[in-house]
Amino acid sequence: MGLLPVVALVAFLVVAPARATAQPGGCDPLGGGTECLLPFPSDWHTRADPTTPTGRRVAFTPDVLPRNASGSAVNPTAWNRADGFSPGATLIAHVPGLDPVASGMAPVTDIGRSLDADSPVVLLEEATGERWPHWAEIDSNDPRRRALLIHPARNLRDGHRYVVALRGPRDAAGREIPPNPAFARVAGARLAGHDPLRARQRQLRPALAALAAHGLDPASLHLAWDFTVASTRSLTGDLVTLRDDALRALGSRAPASTVTGVTDFTPEQDARIAREVTGRVTVPSYLTLPGGLPGSLLRRGRDGAPRRSPFGPVEARFRCEVPRSAFDRPSWPALYGHGLLGSRSEVGAGNVKAMAAEHGFTFCATDWIGMAQDDIPVVLAALADVTAFPAIPERSQQGLLNAIFLGRALTHPEGFAAHPAFRTGDGRPLVDTTRPLVFDGNSQGGILGGALVAASPDIRTAVLGVTGMNYGVLLNRSSAFAPFQQVLDLSYPDRLRQQVVLQLLQLLWDRGETNGYANHLGDRRVLMHIAFGDHQVANVAADAQARTIGARLAAPALAPGRSPDRVPHWGVEPVRLPHAGSAVVVWDSGTPAPPTTNTPPTGAEHGRDPHADPRSSVDARRQKAVFLTTGVVVDVCGGAPCTAPPTG
Repeated sequence: MGLLPVVALVAFLVVAPARATAQPGGCDPLGGGTECLLPFPSDWHTRADPTTPTGRRVAFTPDVLPRNASGSAVNPTAWNRADGFSPGATLIAHVPGLDPVASGMAPVTDIGRSLDADSPVVLLEEATGERWPHWAEIDSNDPRRRALLIHPARNLRDGHRYVVALRGPRDAAGREIPPNPAFARVAGARLAGHDPLRARQRQLRPALAALAAHGLDPASLHLAWDFTVASTRSLTGDLVTLRDDALRALGSRAPASTVTGVTDFTPEQDARIAREVTGRVTVPSYLTLPGGLPGSLLRRGRDGAPRRSPFGPVEARFRCEVPRSAFDRPSWPALYGHGLLGSRSEVGAGNVKAMAAEHGFTFCATDWIGMAQDDIPVVLAALADVTAFPAIPERSQQGLLNAIFLGRALTHPEGFAAHPAFRTGDGRPLVDTTRPLVFDGNSQGGILGGALVAASPDIRTAVLGVTGMNYGVLLNRSSAFAPFQQVLDLSYPDRLRQQVVLQLLQLLWDRGETNGYANHLGDRRVLMHIAFGDHQVANVAADAQARTIGARLAAPALAPGRSPDRVPHWGVEPVRLPHAGSAVVVWDSGTPAPPTTNTPPTGAEHGRDPHADPRSSVDARRQKAVFLTTGVVVDVCGGAPCTAPPTG
């Protein structure tokens, strides 16, 4: 089924008028009644649990979660497995009349201001008082109830507790906005036991004490709240469990595989690729549906941990492109990660073939199931009713395992190398299995690729092209989200509620994309290639990723005057090349700077989309190849900022 018919079907399902519902009893009284979960994220919506690493557990009830236009309640089971919130969570509050400029809040163009002593927004780690860099903005998509969005400039630490404080917010005329009435009472004198706000005061007392200990008088604040970031076990435990179980069962053997097709090309048919091989790799399944079909969830035991499916393994389909040079000298084994809701066939794109031919890589790809073409109906259904969303990140984790097994089959001497499809006519190998496996992905292949690189025991060096992380930040800013935004607008028409929905999705998405794994990429070498002004993957999300993983900025990054930022790429330490280690290289095709608002660059004033330009550049491919094979980022731009010729 194509995308537009599915959009129409979803529209039909969600246009029923919403039921009138009473104010749920579990809403945070500090939110002012604007949206039940605000401010978000908040430990008000957790409970004590001594069995988790954080000592907390998310405790949503259907009454507090946002209902869609048809009034459907959300099943909170998947969310309540978490012992905290996303390390990259956007912090959301509603302050009527707020003007962030008049208030002096740090914008995305001047993140350093967020650490000033008088910053009107303070984000600090509760235990240490460390101030955390961030930027603040008003939701530019909402002309009425415009949410205040506070974005950590690098991911928060797994398992740690943070406090947010707002002080002295002002309206457009510069007038100070009166304190949140409920918070003023909570922050004041001890309330009587029968007072409706007494429970909130008791819960918030440690956070207020932490603020006071670090020089912020709670009585002077407009609003404050606290939240716990999910532990590493909560974020990555499902994938680690199924990975370890599958690899333990595999042992030292190669994964079972079947070749289903071998196509040899003459030089006239394809001057770069000599052979295309397709087939299937057998992978243990941890999904609930036979064959791991779209819509599957992880099968879980009584303890909630993933368990092997009773339906047997899944067959991960693959496609490999073998360059002509491999028939003279065995090629380097490489995995490729495809783009948004695409398929393994992207490994046959011209830029991937060029990379293979120019630098002697055999690229193999499998579908990123969970976020592949077959999953489009599930994605649309999840945007219509978020109860369906867990199938996306949970099936994605099986997709990551499939990629790990494909990589093991590609590099094991008794895997693909033992099949005639991966040998010359006289029996010589086409792939050098003594070389370490590497990864190269673009767009979604980069966004999910960081999770693969963190989880794979075989990949130590990777290129993440036109990448970023954290879909909760990316979607508002992506031109590629436009058809999906239509569904979200129908199902959750209130834009303030949409912001809450996006952050709820991110809490689960962390388990299947880089955002949940970025704090653990420090022992990998990762090269990030960024297209300046990218219309599909926002540069702000790439900068946050670079700060989080400790990547260095290849300098000079941009020509003077190209960036609107006071300090371009604030917090990403510059380095002159060559550099051995993780780095981010910015490729400039002349596209105007991206919007400084949470909106996509879709108007004519934003120029053409440079999203495909870095991978299409001969120089960029040369830099990628050297990095993948040596771990060193070399200068291919003559000491100047890197530029990529516009494609198309």
